[in-house]
Amino acid sequence: MQTIVLDSSDLGLASCLILMLALLSRRLNLHLERSLIISSVRSFVQLALVGVVLKLLFENVHISWLIAFVTVMLLVAGYEVRVRQRRRFTGLWGYGIGTLSMFLSTFAVTLFALLLIINAKPWYAPQYAIPLVGMMFGNAMNGVALGLDSLTNGVWQQQKVIEARLTLGQGWDEAIADIRRDSIRSGLIPIINAMAAAGVVSLPGMMTGQILAGSLPVEAVKYQILIMFLIAAGTGLGTISAVSVGARRLFDHRQRLSLGHLE
Repeated sequence: MQTIVLDSSDLGLASCLILMLALLSRRLNLHLERSLIISSVRSFVQLALVGVVLKLLFENVHISWLIAFVTVMLLVAGYEVRVRQRRRFTGLWGYGIGTLSMFLSTFAVTLFALLLIINAKPWYAPQYAIPLVGMMFGNAMNGVALGLDSLTNGVWQQQKVIEARLTLGQGWDEAIADIRRDSIRSGLIPIINAMAAAGVVSLPGMMTGQILAGSLPVEAVKYQILIMFLIAAGTGLGTISAVSVGARRLFDHRQRLSLGHLE
């Protein structure tokens, strides 16, 4: 099967599409041209740097380098979760809830895949570990951010309802149960929609990339199915844990609603 190698001129042509979109944004007064240009430049620089780092990691396989790289990914993902929320938790909680939830869910699911399914030698081979962790973080980050944002906004808007339930004798978990449930649903809907539409409405990115790189379609499909299931599990576990911890944080030790924990 033919493999086509892209050069800088090909990427330059693709960048013209971003410029066209920026011009349309300016013409239509959408005020998105600055964000489009900055995001595209960031994407180019970040991916180029990652390419260099991954080349070094692949040539010098050592678990300490892998841990360092993945730790940076986790810290950046935790920051992104925090800044995407309109009402954030105060102090370290605002950063820690999302980061810890993604750490536990992503690493649990990734280790399960590396040790029991892929069986790479060594099990931490960067070729498999880094792409898996990256895709897991990207999707878990979105799920956790959506879940926490829905939770904090829901509690803020329904403060009086929650306090009325507490007055009637309900515990904190009962008083916030419907908001917590809806928040978890908000975090899971994107990955559920992605799985439902995969192969019919859209071809997922990883599968498309493998096919364009020359892999057999059947093998690309197998890996995509594996990735989709892993992402769904990681996103679900991360969202559930983040929303559950966040919900408890909104009440004090006497089960009183404490919005002072939000900025």
